[in-house]
Amino acid sequence: MHVAPTQVRKLLVTFAFILIASYLPGQVPNTSPPRVWVASWGASQQIPEPQNALPAADLRDATVRQIFHLSVGGNALRVHLSNVLGMEALHFTSVHVARSLSPSSAAIDPASDRSLRFAGSAEVTVPAGAEFVSDPLDDSFASLSDVAVTFYLEAAPPVETAHPGSRATSYIVHGNAVSASDLTGAKRVDHWFQISAIDVLSVPGAASVVALGDSITDGHGATTNGNNRWTDVLAARLQASTKTRSIGISNQGIGGNHLLTDGLGPNALARFDRDVLAPDAVRWVIVLEGINDLGKLAQQGEATQAEHAALAGQMLAALQQIVLRAHAHGLRAYGATITPYAGSDYYHPGPLNEADRQAVNQWIRTKGAFDAVIDFDAVIRDPQHPDKLLPAYDSGDHLHPSPAGYKAMGESISFDLFAR
Repeated sequence: MHVAPTQVRKLLVTFAFILIASYLPGQVPNTSPPRVWVASWGASQQIPEPQNALPAADLRDATVRQIFHLSVGGNALRVHLSNVLGMEALHFTSVHVARSLSPSSAAIDPASDRSLRFAGSAEVTVPAGAEFVSDPLDDSFASLSDVAVTFYLEAAPPVETAHPGSRATSYIVHGNAVSASDLTGAKRVDHWFQISAIDVLSVPGAASVVALGDSITDGHGATTNGNNRWTDVLAARLQASTKTRSIGISNQGIGGNHLLTDGLGPNALARFDRDVLAPDAVRWVIVLEGINDLGKLAQQGEATQAEHAALAGQMLAALQQIVLRAHAHGLRAYGATITPYAGSDYYHPGPLNEADRQAVNQWIRTKGAFDAVIDFDAVIRDPQHPDKLLPAYDSGDHLHPSPAGYKAMGESISFDLFAR
């Protein structure tokens, strides 16, 4: 087909105009990778035990202020309100976010106080069994900083959704005081209520680590308001390196948690989807579970050899299930060895319990089910008495590590595990 030179020139001019128009200001294609929502803080939700639940009168016409320690920072934030264990819808009249002046105080920087929105509204009703994520709040939030989240409830929930093992103090006053610079005369309780996660908007490629565990991950023996659990130690180390500064940590430990049976909170397999798969941008899971399954077997008296063997087999099957489900969703799963607890005043373990622990740890170390092994047992055991915690790392109950023990655990984790 013959095309006249005049037609060719017209076609070239038209094509040039199209190219120029496509790069005019305001129309330049955005070729940079998108920023990522990443879990910066998290806590497993459960129905609090009677001694840890608040009386209904405390949450009626009540302002609740809670302090949360972020891991990774970002230039926007959103909060997850949780009613996942509630039996009725829960109405939040208002929810505010501010910078905390101290992890052990209700005081905030009033200039930083902002109202959260939920689908554009300042109030939100969260259905029973659900959670509600706030609209993004555009502001800069530094890594390892403390954020105060304050909400007001007109009516108390019949069943609270909570995290009793907060190792952090929350503050409660009557009346709507969500913007108050301090809550003078507040009731102080060392539990968290109705908030399950905080996300930040971080750099492209940002990701999060979930720590799935029991009280040793939850931080029993750590300093209240000290943020010195082993997960906090790891978070601080990650933020100190430019190579890992975009990695957040979501602590999904529950005191008394089991692999196989419900105890304080749902068993590890039952809560896997909500606590491991749901957090934003999760890429790795560290599993430290099983000490309560082992200890419970003989807590009221020695069990038979057959019962010990059956328990160990069931535990290994449960760990395999966790790895299988993690891999199915593209996560790398790291197995942490079970720490020593001989001499525990709570479990009173005997030789068969120790043999079970050694068998499970040997499987974690050698069978290759996990993508890598974090050998917490080797880190904090007493070399002279390997069935016991090193005295310097013992909180005093011969079961939970001390702050020094948690520091050693957090410092033992190799950054190679988080290579992209």
